[in-house]
Amino acid sequence: MKSAQDQPQIKDGDRCKVVGGTHKGKQGIARDLNVSKTGHLTITVVQDSGERFKTLAKNVEVNQ
Repeated sequence: MKSAQDQPQIKDGDRCKVVGGTHKGKQGIARDLNVSKTGHLTITVVQDSGERFKTLAKNVEVNQ
């Protein structure tokens, strides 16, 4: 089982791009970081249009 330490270093407010999973290709600002019961880090991404979606942090890369 993975722990939060194994996940990418993403912080609330970081600009990010989804590189895998259902929302691949979308980007926005990371909000509401949460570690699930299974130990995976989930985030809510808020797009510039205001649309929100949840995804796993492992599917996201931080934009510099």
